[in-house]
Amino acid sequence: MTTTTHPAPGTLTPQQAGERARAVLDEVERAVTGKREALELVMLAVLAGGHVLIEDLPGLGKTLLARSFATALGLDFRRIQFTPDLLPSDVSGAPFYDQRTGEMVFRPGPVFTRLLLADELNRTPPKTQAALLEAMAETQVSVDGTTHPLPSPFVVIATANPIEYEGTYTLPEAQLDRFLLRVRMGYLPVADEAAMLRARLERAAPEAVLTALTDPAEVLAMRAALEGVEVSDDLVDYVVALLDATRNDPQLQVGASPRGGLALVQLSRARAVLAGRDYVVPEDVKALAVPALAHRVSLRPELWVRQVDADEVIADLVARVPAPRTAPSTAPSTAPRAASEDDPHRAAAAVRA
Repeated sequence: MTTTTHPAPGTLTPQQAGERARAVLDEVERAVTGKREALELVMLAVLAGGHVLIEDLPGLGKTLLARSFATALGLDFRRIQFTPDLLPSDVSGAPFYDQRTGEMVFRPGPVFTRLLLADELNRTPPKTQAALLEAMAETQVSVDGTTHPLPSPFVVIATANPIEYEGTYTLPEAQLDRFLLRVRMGYLPVADEAAMLRARLERAAPEAVLTALTDPAEVLAMRAALEGVEVSDDLVDYVVALLDATRNDPQLQVGASPRGGLALVQLSRARAVLAGRDYVVPEDVKALAVPALAHRVSLRPELWVRQVDADEVIADLVARVPAPRTAPSTAPSTAPRAASEDDPHRAAAAVRA
């Protein structure tokens, strides 16, 4: 038995969405060099309709990454620099008195955009961090009992500095769970860093000028294409087994939430789209388990002393939990198609059917 969904009329096919997504990645890579893996993770989050937490050192191109994606995707872009004195109204907006009309009028804050860079989110107090929670979860902002919808699509790319603790506030678990995945960029390899410096000298400008390849409507159509990607029951069971393993691992105090399972499934579908497939394979789930789940679990206190990282624990669970060896066929309700010799996953599915 296979769980199958079909795209709504008028949306892109998974293959068409994947082609557009790869073009966006190529365009962004003109500005952010040597970080294809990190760029792909951000693109997957955009396709899956979620938000991204980039946790890394200063100066590694986090702001450039967000701005470049906004440009290539054709999305409005705003940036909020989170500081200890930032107020919730500075994020969401606030009502003000209009002297001409004698009425209170809502003035939207910078959160009313399509791609928001929440820079150094962990530098602001929890009360201000919470101003983003409703926006990220419900795509709306409530002020004085009135609900204001945010533009669609709405994507938050938040950054956090993992090494500075003075003047920072730990992101609460509820906030972390709203991020579809966490990305770590890391330093460029020596050859890529040299290429980046040479490219800067050759263009004689601080940044590459990028072109908008899509628009908000097309981004929504690309997201809708994910509903045409099928996920077999075996893979659903595999995702649940990974979640259950996090909840029973002695190294973890709190395991992944059900929202983590939903995130992992949608991200796996997005990865299939990016690869030009309309079906998910076990490798999709394995590749995304750490980015999708590691920030949703809590280590036992004693493991901090031993410098054990949540990424390592999740990676170990992925290595230990048995994965299915087959992928869904493209037509589960009809006779199986002839398997292609160059597609072992479809061949295995056809044999099993």
